[in-house]
Amino acid sequence: MSDLSSKVALVTGGSRGIGAAIARRLASDGAHIALTYNNSADAANAIAEELRGHGVEAEAFQFSADETGAAAKLIDAVVERFGKLDILVNNAGVYHVAPVADSEDSLFAANIDTNVRAVFEAVRAAAGHLSDGGRIVTVGSIAGLRGFPGASVYGASKAAVASMSRSWSREFGARGITVNVVHPGPIDTDMNPADGEYAPMQAGMTALGRYGTAEEVAAAVAFFASPGASYVTGAELSVDGGMGA
Repeated sequence: MSDLSSKVALVTGGSRGIGAAIARRLASDGAHIALTYNNSADAANAIAEELRGHGVEAEAFQFSADETGAAAKLIDAVVERFGKLDILVNNAGVYHVAPVADSEDSLFAANIDTNVRAVFEAVRAAAGHLSDGGRIVTVGSIAGLRGFPGASVYGASKAAVASMSRSWSREFGARGITVNVVHPGPIDTDMNPADGEYAPMQAGMTALGRYGTAEEVAAAVAFFASPGASYVTGAELSVDGGMGA
């Protein structure tokens, strides 16, 4: 575990699944946590209360990632509440898939608005607030690295944030701010449960033959957020059980 004492981390989509695991892991490393939710206020507030029980400050913020301008308001609110921002974790996302012939314009817009534009707006808004030596970590997807039927737009959205992150690593490097991406494979969450209809197929595509856990993804994010990763930037780490091997 790393020492993130006195650091302030913002985890978007932190009310459940991978985001909640990331919030818990960074808090266990000593960071104060701002986490966001879209509709599940009770779940987010319960996690914030849980984290405060471990001796850190924590607060939940409502954030509609698909709303233009919402990210800038969120960053301002977090900085006003905590006084600074050291770690930005872009985790909020949507997963809308369909064969291209059956894809509506709304599917394209939903994936791009939440998975790409919201990340862009968050990083743009955070640029003037992030402490020198800060961290930006975005949760991508193995779908951004390889093709899957029906996931062309979703995969493109995750490839886009990886591409932007490589450019941002160059832009922020002079300030010692690192920018990295974690690409989960099949992870046991309510969005893609390990006992779901397509779970055996997905698990069979991995080298390890199983689903991963949200905590395993959180460990990768915590590494990128840690002092030990100060010389790692513009990198992508797949937490996919070897699916992309």
